[in-house]
Amino acid sequence: MYKLILRHPGPTPIPKKVNMAMSQDIISHRSPEFIKLFRETTARIKPLFGTEQDVLLLAASGTAALEAAAVNAVSPGEKVVVISIGAFGDYFAAICEKYGFDVHKLQKTWGEACTPEELEAFLKPLNNIKAVFATYCETSTGVLNPIEDLAKIVKKNTDALFIVDGVSCIGAVPAKMDEWGIDILATGSQKALMLPPGLALISVSEQAWKAIENNQTPVYYLNLLTYRDWFEQGMTPNTSAVTLIYGLSAVCDLIEEETFARTVERHELMKKMVKEAMNALDIDLLASEPFMSPTVTAIRTPKYLDLEQFLQLLKQKYHLDFAGGLGSLQGQIFRFGHMGYCFPADVLEAVSLMEAGLKELSYPFEMGAGVKAAADTLSATKADIQVKI
Repeated sequence: MYKLILRHPGPTPIPKKVNMAMSQDIISHRSPEFIKLFRETTARIKPLFGTEQDVLLLAASGTAALEAAAVNAVSPGEKVVVISIGAFGDYFAAICEKYGFDVHKLQKTWGEACTPEELEAFLKPLNNIKAVFATYCETSTGVLNPIEDLAKIVKKNTDALFIVDGVSCIGAVPAKMDEWGIDILATGSQKALMLPPGLALISVSEQAWKAIENNQTPVYYLNLLTYRDWFEQGMTPNTSAVTLIYGLSAVCDLIEEETFARTVERHELMKKMVKEAMNALDIDLLASEPFMSPTVTAIRTPKYLDLEQFLQLLKQKYHLDFAGGLGSLQGQIFRFGHMGYCFPADVLEAVSLMEAGLKELSYPFEMGAGVKAAADTLSATKADIQVKI
């Protein structure tokens, strides 16, 4: 048994305080104690979504929240636009196709974001669009879509709902659901929220609630109207993920102690540290500014190396675990997760171990160059980084 240094884009490491919170004795999900926990925690999570709307909790993965957004808001045969910039944009399209929606996919090259101009041009020949689906952070490519700008285009050109997958970034990046005009925003627990998998979070605008109320598509477990009704009682309709909600309360503690503004600053800093380290090592990135994600960086295979051999060496000898590429990028990139319970020191550790692996495989570089570049980026920052346990 050895310690695994998990630098995946999810699941991500869990803080000690969160683990301790989740080790509390279980309570009934219909008890007064749970109702108090539920109401307090769901109110405290609202700032991460940037909303005054309720944040509903589902005992499920983030995918369930995406599916719930689709099936509750749209009926079979209705026209939707799906913006796909990678594997999880395709994921959203597949969900929509499964339910028989009339899907129009705006497909971007993997590694690129969708620009407002591209979306506007795509929407112009279409009419009667019920919803536009987009991914905020594309986990497979390390790209952040300009969601605020895309929302403006949707609202300017259509009456459609704007439905956003925020699974791999909510809790680490600015999100202003109400101000930007996002109608449904969904995320999952195992990414920037620093929890184990198993809790989905979703918030719905007034406009989206009206569409949901008029939608006749049959749905049982993922019926958001049922969740809304039970939310008013301080509960969920089915058995709640009590342990994860204990943990979510502790996550709120940590973010409130750091302040959310500093949490966002920390993630931006770590993104820059990884970027400068790879530049110093002459290793290319898939995405480019200004659309690089603060939560995950997609790194191209270092020149002259076999990627599978490199990743196996890092995991087996140095206990450093990166995620590989997905879909068409399999074997071409690996993904460096730096979200949630991750700090600049963790980035320095990962870069130093990467260098050890590169040296062992005879990659041509100056030993220490990547660590120095990352450390210089850290020392130059004015951000107040406080490590919480």
